[in-house]
Amino acid sequence: MSTKLSVCWNVGCLMLAQILFAGCSRSADAAKTSAEPVPAGEKPLVKVGFQLDWFPSAEHGGHFEALAKNYYRDAGLDVTIVPGGPGVSGLQKIAMGQIEFAMGRSDDVILAVSRGLPLLIVGAQMQHDPQAILLHEESPVKSFKDLDGKSVMASPGSNWIAFVEAHYGIHLGIFPHDFGLARFMADKNFIQQCFISNEPYYVGLQGVKTRTLLIADGGYDPYRVIFTSQTFAREHPDAVRAFLAASARGWTEYLHGDSAAAGVLIQRESPTQTPGMIAYSIAALKTHRLVEGDPAKGERLGLITPARLTDMVNTLVELKVLPAPMPLEQFARFEFVPADPAAGKK
Repeated sequence: MSTKLSVCWNVGCLMLAQILFAGCSRSADAAKTSAEPVPAGEKPLVKVGFQLDWFPSAEHGGHFEALAKNYYRDAGLDVTIVPGGPGVSGLQKIAMGQIEFAMGRSDDVILAVSRGLPLLIVGAQMQHDPQAILLHEESPVKSFKDLDGKSVMASPGSNWIAFVEAHYGIHLGIFPHDFGLARFMADKNFIQQCFISNEPYYVGLQGVKTRTLLIADGGYDPYRVIFTSQTFAREHPDAVRAFLAASARGWTEYLHGDSAAAGVLIQRESPTQTPGMIAYSIAALKTHRLVEGDPAKGERLGLITPARLTDMVNTLVELKVLPAPMPLEQFARFEFVPADPAAGKK
């Protein structure tokens, strides 16, 4: 049974040493920025790789839509989507020059930059993170405050844990996530971290009724971002802008148009992503406004704002996981964000 929880990755001295020694070397299977041969007279495509945070799923659907519908090629790019999984770190691969784009939470990227990695947030993959707390329907836990003293299977060291404990004045008993659902289904008192767009579907197939607490609704609300290296953004700004614009086009079509072609590509890579699972995930992404956000709050597809990233920095400082505030230009640039398609429309 597949789950989609991202693992909290801490940047240590060993990784920094690896990066210093590796320089800009690339692994044999990584996509390299270059132009592939094209017919005479046509502009060559820029070849780039995009590292996913987990195995391909509907939560990556907009990118597979852009691939299936040739939106990336229309933008002048030859994109390779690289699956993630346990132990795969987009932060590390970007920093070591092994791939051009990756996705992850904005808090993780900020902390990685504070520890010396040359990363740059260039746009939002989702306005809100899908991570949530998974509960049985009959659980007495109705709010984050009710989690006080409860044991929760989660990724130890995750920043949301420190936030929830401090914000609600509670204490959680955290034990390591095993990325499975067997213990949850066997114990009606079991509580675990989940993706709101994924795990509830699987347990529902077994007749288990659940409720969820979306961590973003609890006050800890990082973006899920697309990031690259400082060097790539400086040397290939047009490629960065094109990748984000084509990805946004893919997400719009995936959420509101025909997602069948993307589904074929996703299922080819991840057979557990059945049509039912994909349909459930798409509905959850829309219901919780994870990708496009809430227009009433000024949110939209792909958008990152100085205000929200500043709030994230301040939160990390308050939690004492970031030693001091960081200037935004150290880890983010805003000029690559695609224009609002609704701008100028009545």
